[in-house]
Amino acid sequence: METKVKLKTIFNCSLERAFKTPMLCDVTKVHTGYGLMPRVTHTTEDENWGRPGSSKKVYVAKSLTHKGGFGSVDNVVERIENKYWEIEINNFQAWMLGFYKFVGEWQTTELEKDKILIEYTYTLYSNSALLCPVNWIFTKIFWKKYMKQVLENVRQLTINKEPYQYE
Repeated sequence: METKVKLKTIFNCSLERAFKTPMLCDVTKVHTGYGLMPRVTHTTEDENWGRPGSSKKVYVAKSLTHKGGFGSVDNVVERIENKYWEIEINNFQAWMLGFYKFVGEWQTTELEKDKILIEYTYTLYSNSALLCPVNWIFTKIFWKKYMKQVLENVRQLTINKEPYQYE
């Protein structure tokens, strides 16, 4: 089963900043935790992060759903400069309601100088027919709220012109 959530907003910054910030800035300032979702503490094996085919191990704080430590693997599937990112998150170390991967997409469209349309999409994949109603509710309510928080964290990083950690 696939469940999708899409958010749209406008960022008032350069196209490059709107494109690079969510993937190339400090992920601990993007994924700060929300409810059951633990905050990201750091990453490893991320030397080539940002290039298609690259990956990184993501570590998280202790939470109700995770003992803390290694949490998942992020993979860059596609990068079209100043237009589109696709990432896949998998290898979850805590039970995730039958989800086996998440696919995130970040699309930027320059409407005018320093006015960028952001289309932020997540598709969550589950292989448990029994959990379909729970997965749908989780995605449409909880995950959507978490995505809104992430979107606002990224917006703040663009305003602050946070330095990129990766190229």
